[in-house]
Amino acid sequence: MTHKGENDRMTHAKIPFTKMQGAGNDYIYVNTMLYDIPNPGRASVRWSAPHTGIGSDGLVLIGRPTGACEADFAMRIFNADGSEALMCGNASRCIGKYLYEKGLTEKSEIRLETLSGVRILKLDIRGKRVESVTVDMQEPRFEIPEQFNPTAGESIKADGRLFSGTFVSMGNPHYVIFVDDVEHLDIARYGSILERAEAFPQRCNIEFAQKTAADTFRTRVWERGSGITMACGTGACATAVAASVTGRASRRSSIVMDGGTLRVDWDAVSRHVFLGGPAEFAFEGEIEL
Repeated sequence: MTHKGENDRMTHAKIPFTKMQGAGNDYIYVNTMLYDIPNPGRASVRWSAPHTGIGSDGLVLIGRPTGACEADFAMRIFNADGSEALMCGNASRCIGKYLYEKGLTEKSEIRLETLSGVRILKLDIRGKRVESVTVDMQEPRFEIPEQFNPTAGESIKADGRLFSGTFVSMGNPHYVIFVDDVEHLDIARYGSILERAEAFPQRCNIEFAQKTAADTFRTRVWERGSGITMACGTGACATAVAASVTGRASRRSSIVMDGGTLRVDWDAVSRHVFLGGPAEFAFEGEIEL
């Protein structure tokens, strides 16, 4: 039996958090090796709210690996709508910086467990500071029935307009659409519809990309469960892969997003995709659980 006083203490428990961003893709980070979050989906909804909460694209939990695989640490990520995501490239890079600069590891190469498998983080360390983090995002896939139903057709209709794109899974589903003028496209209007199209049984991240120079693409993102975000690491990888397979780019691309530029290298031998870019602390604080 829980007494009223215990309920009061639980209601008003203060949880330390860290706000971090990678190319503007911002999340709330909590070390669950020290602090338990009983309902992370609900917490993500409340804390991610821009005016009544902290404001973010979602909540990231840093913890110990489950033991099902060989990893140093584990991550879980919840979107701003409370749904759990499989993976996030930018959040993974931020975790690398978090772990090293907070003294939780001395390794410059970290194995991170995600719902999409283990990802390897390589830290570029200068002195005691992590300047950048590169993530081995593994091999992209193009045919995953539970994520994409190709029988829906080559084009998908959204509000009377047909969009033709390339499906790429980076552990999570992406649909990359190349357009002539990405800056003036109503991303919210079309992205919200495409996310829930019949072709995507689990919903989908939508990227709208415009080639602006050789191996350079201006990309805007509608993230599944979060809406428009400043950047998306897996989305940058999907854009680069889609550009390569459609003959628009080589295997190395710069993906320019609203929050900054990410570097993507699709290795020809291993076929793994490597994502690089900055990761930064924004601020820290405490919030009621």
